[in-house]
Amino acid sequence: MSIAAELLVLSSKKQVMLSCAESCTGGMVAAALTDLPGSSAMFDRGFVTYTNQAKMDLLGVPEQVLADFGAVSEPVAAAMAEGALNGSEAALAVSITGIAGPGGSEHKPEGRVCFGVAHQGGTRTQTVEFGALGRHAVRMAARDHALALFLEELQKLPE
Repeated sequence: MSIAAELLVLSSKKQVMLSCAESCTGGMVAAALTDLPGSSAMFDRGFVTYTNQAKMDLLGVPEQVLADFGAVSEPVAAAMAEGALNGSEAALAVSITGIAGPGGSEHKPEGRVCFGVAHQGGTRTQTVEFGALGRHAVRMAARDHALALFLEELQKLPE
């Protein structure tokens, strides 16, 4: 069973809707979730916010947070996840912002992806260094990691 299929079963059982905010993955998480028949029972909506302006407009990411930390940062990932949670009917939201490549810099290398997870109990973030795997591979790895974060958090929620 795929992670998305596990999410459908578990989120339906716990009656929890999901939402996501994506930057570097451009909707790949939403696509993975909605590939399944019956996915409307678990997925409320997704936000693809590729530019800083979109992050501010659609998710309420503060301009100062973007200026202070840059789009690829845990504070921005947290604000994105919280924005997706607050802007949806979901009880659990995951966000992704990263550098898929090619390129990057000494301080923010290719393959660095920041994730946020938000629910009523709070928000947590993490950064994963996937490395310079190439754009497609980084995006796929980020998508899969986000799905795993959804599953991990759903398993913690009470029934």
